[in-house]
Amino acid sequence: MVLRYIFKCNRSPEVSGLYLDPRSSRGQAFCLEQLKNNSISIRPISKLKWYSLYFGDMNLSYWEYNTWLANIDFTIVGSGIVGLSCALQLRLRYPKAKIIVLEKGILPQGASTKNAGFACFGSISEILSDLEHHSEEEVQRLIRQRYNGIALLRNTLGDTQIDYQNYGGHELFISENPGLYQKCSEQLPFINALTEPIFGKAGFREHSNSFGFKNILPTYITNSHESQIDTGKMMRALVQKVLKSDITILNGVSVTHFSEKKAAVAVQTDQFEFDTRKLFIATNGFATHLIEEPVRPARAQVLITKPIARLHIKGTFHLDQGYYYFRNVGNSILLGGGRNLNFKGETTFALGETYQIQQRLEQLLKTAILPRTPFEIEHRWSGIMGVGPQKKPIVKVISDNIFCGVRLGGMGIAIGSSIGKELSDLL
Repeated sequence: MVLRYIFKCNRSPEVSGLYLDPRSSRGQAFCLEQLKNNSISIRPISKLKWYSLYFGDMNLSYWEYNTWLANIDFTIVGSGIVGLSCALQLRLRYPKAKIIVLEKGILPQGASTKNAGFACFGSISEILSDLEHHSEEEVQRLIRQRYNGIALLRNTLGDTQIDYQNYGGHELFISENPGLYQKCSEQLPFINALTEPIFGKAGFREHSNSFGFKNILPTYITNSHESQIDTGKMMRALVQKVLKSDITILNGVSVTHFSEKKAAVAVQTDQFEFDTRKLFIATNGFATHLIEEPVRPARAQVLITKPIARLHIKGTFHLDQGYYYFRNVGNSILLGGGRNLNFKGETTFALGETYQIQQRLEQLLKTAILPRTPFEIEHRWSGIMGVGPQKKPIVKVISDNIFCGVRLGGMGIAIGSSIGKELSDLL
């Protein structure tokens, strides 16, 4: 239960705040003073004028608590693609259940609203890299999961709602590393045989450098099935569908702790406490804040140019084994990646951009992507992915009443819907 005290201190006109020492069983109050040198002084208060003291969950009224937080059947933590898809699937199976989704941000915080909008299955070099750590059956299962996940997302929301565009995807190979292209070209028949049961035909083919990229080998490898979406439109449509399904989304609420009871889970947040029959964790890169699973955060930095007149580039593009990626967004170019420049620094929960990576992204625009075209940067941002020692997502039963679906490995658009469904199916 959240405990709040409001006091008025008569001892100093420079009091800027007041807090309670959590170490004191008597709730010792301390006064925070802003000194002239901008330092903070903390000292006990002996004389206080008490004018408000209350216990309660955000000081909720009976009506508020009873309407929103009583008799909860299913609680999902995280309002990204996985969390909202899980909520929708639960609603289909349990039409009378009381379902809430908790989200710490004003908008979903993580990757669902911050990604590049690639509806992709993995470039050929990424697939070959995956085969070094996974069996052929596992890799085929991963690609099928991505293919089915995109189909589920399209069926759930509709192509118009997500601005689905099938321009194809292309893997580019930098001139300094012709060996990677040679390897991928030699393995092309094998990869097509591996993926043909999924795509229904050969998915990959060689393609000439028709977009005029510079410092790129004259041939790249294309997957005609790869597409792009508008991430913002997709998430807005998903949120609207959830709300129309009589599912409550509470934003600005962080889950801090939970504990299992005999037939329920007690959930503590930074705003209130409540009980729920079942708890679903769908926080991906932030999963370790709540559960102990092999997931680590991976920040992805992105930029987008201002609109470029007569831009001829359309499609999704992968470069340097997928560590860089770009696409057109209308007449602008969105470019992201560079995590391989500083893996340690980008293993972080903090959103933000770094000079090193942003400079490298701009350099790629100038020297490879738009070598003869002036451009200006309109916006920069970052998102937090969930990665781990394997590409396989973690969808598991943690206990009788607690479940998780996390570690999407940078493939949230492709597999988020299907992981949400798998998560709900654990019940």
